[in-house]
Amino acid sequence: MTKFTEDVLDIIKMIPAGKVMTYGQIAAYAGNPRGARQVSRILHSMSMAHKLPWHRVINSKGLVSLSGEAGFVQCSMLADEGIWVVDKKIDLKKYLFKII
Repeated sequence: MTKFTEDVLDIIKMIPAGKVMTYGQIAAYAGNPRGARQVSRILHSMSMAHKLPWHRVINSKGLVSLSGEAGFVQCSMLADEGIWVVDKKIDLKKYLFKII
């Protein structure tokens, strides 16, 4: 496993309930500001094995990227944590998690 992958996993595990992070934000914190797609692939392939809170990762526009049932599940999981989701959109000013 690369250092970038390890860092991405660690960052995703840090996202608290009721907050979200973007793919690009995670990539930047992990040392590759242009690695948003890599973050997406890591989430897709490692979420189950590493018990990641995958539902707390959204796109840079504040939108849930997943479509169909998976998108519905993600929106429901976020709503269960108190995040207001309207038409798959989340208010990043209110819910974005930042690592200090």
